[in-house]
This record gives sequence, structure tokens and C-alpha cells, in this order.
Amino acid sequence: MSTWKTLLAFLGGAVTGPVAGKVVDAVIALLNNPQTGGLAGLVKTLREKGLDDVVSSWISTGANRAASAEQVRQALGEGRIQQVAQSAGVTNQKASQGLAALLPQIIDMLTPDGKLPEGAAARGGATQGGGTQTEGLAQALAAIRNKLMA
Repeated sequence: MSTWKTLLAFLGGAVTGPVAGKVVDAVIALLNNPQTGGLAGLVKTLREKGLDDVVSSWISTGANRAASAEQVRQALGEGRIQQVAQSAGVTNQKASQGLAALLPQIIDMLTPDGKLPEGAAARGGATQGGGTQTEGLAQALAAIRNKLMA
């Protein structure tokens, strides 16, 4: 099953079309948010909240282990879940389900060599040139969004 179909199945068919695309966009925005530390910060948070083995599987070159919507909600906290939900126009429950479906796939795609990218590319946020996000991470996330939406 494609990632897109997996997302739609996780969302129970209640979220389709442009709204499902907004869930993808909200997850990508979370990964590229300098306030949360970008990819590296999100991975650190998930690991510190008890999902170390699961997240390590997403980064490794092996199979991805699943995280439940409840595990993701507990690890990220209600505030982040609510941000994703509001951004996507879905309930907190649907946001948690979407994150549980998408984070393994997106983090896996961002770590094809089995390790987190180093430096600013992993953190998101400002670049030395004064931009608001790292060009490499932004390009990678744009490519992933296109692949997920195909």
C-alpha cells in the first residue's frame, strides 16, 4: 500500500483530498520548524519520550517499526498535536493518526544512509546566508511531499 493510501486509511476516510494534503504539509512544517529543532530536535524528543527503538528503526536502513497514534501523542504532547491539527483542519485524534502514519516514512526518506544529516540540515531553521530554512532540507522535504502526494 502506498504511503498516501496508508495515510488515508489511518485517517479513516474522513479526511481526503486537499485536507489530507494539509496533514502532509503540517507534518513537513513540524520537521522543518527551528523552534522544535527541526528533524534532529523532533527525533531527540521522540527518543527521550520512550520511542528510541522505534525512531532508530526509521533512521536505520532496515524495516520501519510502527508507532501508535497514542505513542506519538504522548511523545509530542498535546500542544504540538494541536498545532498540527489546527494547521491541517483536522481533529487532534486525526492529527495523531496522521503523524503516526507519516513520521516513519518521512524520517526514513530523510535518512537514506541510516543516519541523521549533520548540522543545520538536521536542525531546520536559519542558515548562514540568513535564510529561514536550510535549502537542502527544504528541497528534500519538497521532494518527499511530491512523492507522498503521487
